[in-house]
Amino acid sequence: MRNRGERSPLASFGLHATLLVATVVAVFPPLWLLVTSFKPKSEAFSTDLVKDFTLSNYDHVVNDTEFLSWFGNSVLVVGMTTVLAVLISATTGYAVSRFRFPGMRPLMWLLLITQMFPVAVLIVPLYNLMADLGLLNQPVGLVVTYLTIAVPFCSWMMKGYFDTIPVEIDEAGRVDGLNPFGVFWRLILPLAKPGLVVTGFYSFITGWAEVAYASAFMTGEENLTLAGGLQTFVNQYTSDWGSLTAAAVIVAVPAAVIFALAQRHLVSGLTAGATKS
Repeated sequence: MRNRGERSPLASFGLHATLLVATVVAVFPPLWLLVTSFKPKSEAFSTDLVKDFTLSNYDHVVNDTEFLSWFGNSVLVVGMTTVLAVLISATTGYAVSRFRFPGMRPLMWLLLITQMFPVAVLIVPLYNLMADLGLLNQPVGLVVTYLTIAVPFCSWMMKGYFDTIPVEIDEAGRVDGLNPFGVFWRLILPLAKPGLVVTGFYSFITGWAEVAYASAFMTGEENLTLAGGLQTFVNQYTSDWGSLTAAAVIVAVPAAVIFALAQRHLVSGLTAGATKS
């Protein structure tokens, strides 16, 4: 007789089989991408594993294309987006969490509503706005565009995280002579490290993986970011799948590293930021 809550052998087998299938479905595409990047271009569509291992695809991408320029452009845009998004979201979330001021509720609703519009609806008005401001084909234009995506969501997230930090900490800081900014900078931000890490990671992914705006707002191969540059390998005129897969693998490495660092600091931040009653 089984204990209450214990699964039967058949149910356990079904659960593990489902998990195994889900794992294969999730792992197969990036694994096949990696395998294809080491194949000669003539074998890109073959179903065999790597027979003639080659690094020619990586050599072509790095030395014969504008890939390094795309990489530098992406690092610049994503770096500025991440720093500004974290600063703006943290200060906005803290202000809304701790202070009451006219227009606070409409402001938060406005931030929420902006997330409801798809890229296809926003791309034309944003394009016209960037054209009027002279920001087309400029990294600053992409930074501003990505901030419109990252800041609303991150502000809501930071507001919710600041709500979990006791107000008594702010009051204790003011008793010790700190001004409101000093309380925020010296006391609250260290406790909000997990939220800041998630905010930074979301902002990074927003800029690193975005395609639509990068393709519409940037022209000329030397001005493209990685998202736009990858499209030059496979389009209506050419189909260089070997170079595309090699470039995609290189692009995925920084994202994987950032994710690993964010995950590690998130766990440590949750431990360090715990408060005692």
